Amino acid sequence: MWRGTLAAPTGSAGCYRCRATGSYTVGLWRSCNALVLGLLLSGAAWTAERVNINTADAVTLEQGLTNVGPVKAQAIVTYRRQHGPFLRVEDLTRVKGIGTATVERNRQRMTVGTRQAPTAAPSRQDVPAPVPRR
Repeated sequence: MWRGTLAAPTGSAGCYRCRATGSYTVGLWRSCNALVLGLLLSGAAWTAERVNINTADAVTLEQGLTNVGPVKAQAIVTYRRQHGPFLRVEDLTRVKGIGTATVERNRQRMTVGTRQAPTAAPSRQDVPAPVPRR
């Protein structure tokens, strides 16, 4: 394991003094420990649940997407009401104020849902009667 060299005061927590050089070293794991723990506890390292841009309201869009404030979120909802559902995530760039950078930054957080509505199973009346054989 690599050990970096730091100028540290005597008795610093997690530091080791090298007998040959007299310098203090800190293990890489110990120096990154707080950073890793902070990321895990903050949830930044985990992806949140995906936002369906075809069904989400303005508040959900604002909270679930990066660099989308209340004005852009309302613009998405208004565009969707006027033009219908988005077929692809890339279609979001048609909304004024949403560019390709915003779409790429949020690609893993967005979904358009299923492409087709589930069809109901045919009822007994809809199925034709079998033709008798001769």
